Amino acid sequence: MLNQEERINALDMSLAVEISKRRTFAIISHPDAGKTTLTEKLLLYGNAIHLAGSVRARRDQRRATSDWMAIERERGISITSTVLQFPYKGHIINLLDTPGHQDFSEDTYRTLMAADSAVMVLDAAKGVETQTRKLFEVCRQRGIPVFTFINKMDRPAEDPLGLLDEVETVLGMQAVPMNWPIGDGESFLGVYNRLTQEVHLFDRTTRNQTISPETITTLDDPRIRRGLSDSRLEDLLTNIGLLNELAAFDLAQVQQGQQTPVYFGSALTNFGVQLFLDDFIRYAPAPGAHHSDAGSVPPTLPEFSGFVFKIQANMNPRHRDSVAFVRICSGRFERNMLATHARTGKLLRLSRPYKFFADDREVVDEAYAGDIIGLPGGQAFAIGDAITGGAAFNFDPIPTFPAEHFARLYNVDVSKQKQFIKGLEQLQTEGAMQILYEVDAMRRDPILAVVGILQFDVVEARLQEEYGVATRRQMLPHTMCRWITGPPEQIEQLPWRYGLLRTQDAAGRLVGMFNSAHELSYYQGKFPQLTFKTTPYPY
Repeated sequence: MLNQEERINALDMSLAVEISKRRTFAIISHPDAGKTTLTEKLLLYGNAIHLAGSVRARRDQRRATSDWMAIERERGISITSTVLQFPYKGHIINLLDTPGHQDFSEDTYRTLMAADSAVMVLDAAKGVETQTRKLFEVCRQRGIPVFTFINKMDRPAEDPLGLLDEVETVLGMQAVPMNWPIGDGESFLGVYNRLTQEVHLFDRTTRNQTISPETITTLDDPRIRRGLSDSRLEDLLTNIGLLNELAAFDLAQVQQGQQTPVYFGSALTNFGVQLFLDDFIRYAPAPGAHHSDAGSVPPTLPEFSGFVFKIQANMNPRHRDSVAFVRICSGRFERNMLATHARTGKLLRLSRPYKFFADDREVVDEAYAGDIIGLPGGQAFAIGDAITGGAAFNFDPIPTFPAEHFARLYNVDVSKQKQFIKGLEQLQTEGAMQILYEVDAMRRDPILAVVGILQFDVVEARLQEEYGVATRRQMLPHTMCRWITGPPEQIEQLPWRYGLLRTQDAAGRLVGMFNSAHELSYYQGKFPQLTFKTTPYPY
């Protein structure tokens, strides 16, 4: 029989082993880089699905698993972040699929707060694009490791060395190629694995929805010579010889965000996907510590803790439910356990926790640090709320990102005003947008403030679909807003009637809406006693 100390040590060891199996990451990319296709193929290799959805012909083929909202299926793009959990070679993968559309929302940023690492997907013909830079900056701020998959090598591509140089120049990280492409476009034959010095050839004739058979060979294989012209073969051998002169792979630098391992491939045709996934589970970090007002919270702390990073209403419209997505930061979660909601101090019994696979869900009996669970009754939670199994504490707040687009939203059917207000309140709780109201206006029509302009379409579509409310919007010329504090007499001297719009948020705080950064800078200089903050919070 084990004594009490031995039992505790055994439990601690079991907890550490389970947590070490977790890999929680977000996939980021510019629109059309192939993020959704890569996501589907990762699920395919993890045996989570048996047929990959095609993003190029959504109307005629099976829908992509990670896109579940009606507006996503109609437009063929990812709009809201989803969670996909699946096993792979003894590990538990928690994949956070973020929107890649150029008009994404704060939901994208917040999801990165719940990830331990990120996979950056680049188009081999376009390199580092605008959206990729924005999302990478969030990764840099958080200091999370970034793994790079250069996609679409089966199409005409830029020079691989030039792509590596662009990653280093634009993103400021050493780019270390872990494999090397053999040709591109029609002559793309596979990839050379630098670690094993083996070549992975794939059967191009196999349908791209299933796992392609793979042939492992060497650079001397006559199929490579037949598939490449003499000049391209010479370039390939020369480039492979030059790779040893590049920076060597250093796992410590990867973990510190100073290096990014780079993989070339084609998600659509499965070239290089399994090589990438195998390396990813080997090198990506297991869950780490999170900072709180009670100090650092290690993942192996026995007491359960987690924070809400996303709230989603009406994932199942038949039940009109609201679900809070919780990133578990420490310990072991058990169904029916009691936990403290730190913000309110209320004791909650967590009796119906879910684990997710896009919009599919099932009740989960246990989960560990690194996992994502869903708690129904999301109306009780707010973004950033901490939930703890022991003493209550709060994790560092999730930042709010400044809006760049503004529009008045009108309810076209006054008999639906109650539903209109309820829908807006719920969408604001989810963080889909911020709501402002013009001060001293004749009517209190809400002003929606969003990070990406597509969010206006999302709000209107969801109000119509989920609440039966038809709306129309009037775009405003303003490009930024600031929470303004300071002496009242100074505030009154601001030129409110000449382009500067005076509004307040849901909490009654003063918000000024500006037409340009130049205008904001001018007023900051003219009224030095006033504070113009990008967020209402003290961080």
